[in-house]
Amino acid sequence: MIYENNYSKLRFIESVYMIEQNPDEPNLLTKSFRFLPLVLLLFIGSGCSALIYEIIWFQLLQLVIGSSAVSLGVLLGTYMGGMCLGSIILPRVISRYRHPLRVYALLELGIGIIGVAVLFGIPYINRIYTAHAAYGFSGILLRGAVCAMCLLPPTLLMGATLPAISRWIEMTPKGVSWLGFFYGGNIAGAVFGCLLAGFYLLRVYDITTATYVAASINLTVALLGIGVSSLAKYRLLDDQQAQCDVKKVSGSWPVYVTIGLSGLCALGAEVIWTRLLSLMLGATVYTFSIILAVFLIGLGIGSSIGSVISRYTLRPRLALGCCQMLLVAAISWTAYMLSRSLPYWPIDPSLSYNPWYNFQLDLLRCIWAVLPAACLWGASFPLALASVAVQGRDPGRLVGGIYAANTVGAIVGAIGFSMIAIPLVGTQNSQRLIIGLSTVAGILMLMPLLWKKLEIVSTRGMVKLYAMRLTAVISLAVYLGFAIILVWTVSGVPWGLVAYGRNLPTMLEDSVTLYMDEGMNASIAVTEMYDGVRCFHVSGKVVASTDPLDMRLQLMLGHVPALFHPKPRSVLVVGCGAAVTAGSFVNHPDIERIVICEIEPLIPQVVKEYFGKENNNVLDDPRVEMVLDDARHFILTTREKFDIITSDPIHPWVKGAASLYTQEYFELCKQRLNPGGIVTQWVPLYESNSDAVKSEIATFFEVFPSGTIWSNDSEGEGYDIVILGQAESNKIDVEKLRERLDSRDYSQVRQSLREIEFSSAISLLTTYAGRERDLTEWLKDAQINRDRNMRLQYLAGMGLNSFQSEQIFDEIVSYRIFPEDLFIASEQDKKALRQAMESGNGKDDVLL
Repeated sequence: MIYENNYSKLRFIESVYMIEQNPDEPNLLTKSFRFLPLVLLLFIGSGCSALIYEIIWFQLLQLVIGSSAVSLGVLLGTYMGGMCLGSIILPRVISRYRHPLRVYALLELGIGIIGVAVLFGIPYINRIYTAHAAYGFSGILLRGAVCAMCLLPPTLLMGATLPAISRWIEMTPKGVSWLGFFYGGNIAGAVFGCLLAGFYLLRVYDITTATYVAASINLTVALLGIGVSSLAKYRLLDDQQAQCDVKKVSGSWPVYVTIGLSGLCALGAEVIWTRLLSLMLGATVYTFSIILAVFLIGLGIGSSIGSVISRYTLRPRLALGCCQMLLVAAISWTAYMLSRSLPYWPIDPSLSYNPWYNFQLDLLRCIWAVLPAACLWGASFPLALASVAVQGRDPGRLVGGIYAANTVGAIVGAIGFSMIAIPLVGTQNSQRLIIGLSTVAGILMLMPLLWKKLEIVSTRGMVKLYAMRLTAVISLAVYLGFAIILVWTVSGVPWGLVAYGRNLPTMLEDSVTLYMDEGMNASIAVTEMYDGVRCFHVSGKVVASTDPLDMRLQLMLGHVPALFHPKPRSVLVVGCGAAVTAGSFVNHPDIERIVICEIEPLIPQVVKEYFGKENNNVLDDPRVEMVLDDARHFILTTREKFDIITSDPIHPWVKGAASLYTQEYFELCKQRLNPGGIVTQWVPLYESNSDAVKSEIATFFEVFPSGTIWSNDSEGEGYDIVILGQAESNKIDVEKLRERLDSRDYSQVRQSLREIEFSSAISLLTTYAGRERDLTEWLKDAQINRDRNMRLQYLAGMGLNSFQSEQIFDEIVSYRIFPEDLFIASEQDKKALRQAMESGNGKDDVLL
């Protein structure tokens, strides 16, 4: 005779025996369970406020410590580390005798108070940070200290909420099931908070309003929690049970390791899949909100299913192991969808100017690819709780231990894959690694069950034992073989996705790939068209090329400020791109120092090899310093001042890029200018809408009211523009500009201008398109992009698939009035300029 698993029987008997030996307790438990649905609603509210805070704090702190991979890694590690510490510490410092609902209510109240304090405290912390900021290891430590100062207090309380409320639950199958439902309810609230913040609060209002909404939810939850605690009695069954914290299920370490691996794989996969999906859908704030919401929906669904299973199964460890085995197939499914299927769905996002139609398609594609694996990761948490639950053990310590193990794994997964695995081995091998780790987790859980010790009472039992073990060996061999096959079939990211992103299905141009790789912050590709045009792609879009129109823009960003400044010596270039803008300064004889800020370390290496001719090999020039960091962070922390700051960041619809278009950022740039200094900023008219362009220009003019606009149009049709600002209102001396260009020292500058169809000073000046005083009427309804609202990224995200450049440009130039007081010029030159502007013939040789 072979006996069944002793632990499963013991667990069932304990739950029955508890009721039988305490005949008065069922009434108490019945009363307690009456309030559980209400407590579940409170936990939903808690999850909603937590996600609103997360989005707000990440946005606020990125403005202080930057948006580089190092900064984000420190930020994420601190946030999740606080959650982990909170889940461990609370059960050890708060007595089990305290009413769980009151403890939970006080935690929520504390979160709300600290949330508001962080909102008002960030500016002061910013001042302290900028006074001591540095680069290298000491800089990383300082960023970590800032994050810890801001995030540890509230995240400690957030991490403590689930262990606190778990003490309201008995460690029976039904009680553990309710813990799973609480976890799922918290995630459901997080989904709502994610969508509420991303699609409404921050799009329509600002960070302050969103914070007050989150704090109001905390206050409401706290008051309801205190109210429920006054109605619902709480007492421990007996003193002996209250002291039974040392009572544990034997051999529970595999469960903790497995749930840790589960958290590692889940967050690692989220990092990888968010990166790939943002290539496919466009890296807007809305895309990130959709991806996060779908991932959380999957976790919530899975948690609910796992909670039901944990209530009725006698072998939760077997169920947990099966989850990890199924994850091997689910991860492979997602990998296949993201590389072989979804990129080639015949979807043209430009067919509709209404972004809400595209959001529906984006949501569908995310659900189709990500949901299966997310559900299985969600189910793992309640099953892990059930696997180590034992009657009499402190529920707070039990939940805190499982939650901490899961969170530690999540920290390792998020930071390890974003900062180490993807840059070193790419997304393809990173997904293979996740499949391998899930395979290990499945084996770890199933091995003790398959090789369990059985009591043999007959020869027939011995035969059955050997048969079971043979079956176990065969099953494991099949499982490993299946996993190896799935690992082998994972495909790499298509080069077309890195190059063209969401437009891949509609791109018909013939081109060849010269280079493709995945960096720490972005994926890079270099392609060459059959007409010889070479394109530089970053994360699914062309950011630079040798096309004449693109070359003109890149060179205008350098030549225009360098020529308008009387004697420029130092330059800061924000965004390396193909380094053509930085290279334009090499030919200006007075330039002594060029600083280039680039967030992706891979970009300078690539452009040095493939665009050296176009950028005058600027990266080998001894005057150049390359700063690999977030440009805003560099400008915020440097004490150096420059004669010229020229900015060519990525499109403002890309999440995070709007921080380089805010009023506060332009104020920082103004503070970093020497007397007579000039700032130029690129503003795209394509893949944008009128509201976004108005916001960019109006925000710039708030800081530089004497600013001017210079067009890079295509035969009179809008493409993009350069806006130029100075701390002082200076005039342009046309004759001196002509003399400078005609001098021998400027022969290379003159040749560079001719290559982009500017054959004289007059032809360059005819690109003038307007200034603030002319556009007052047009800009009257413009929304100013500030750090506290990041309005631009929400406006630009709505216009991602719009093609209104011609219309926007026509609106701008319709307000243009010839600026008599801007140019110091002869009547003949002014007449030539006026005629050229009226005819739109700015690139011809109007007057030599």
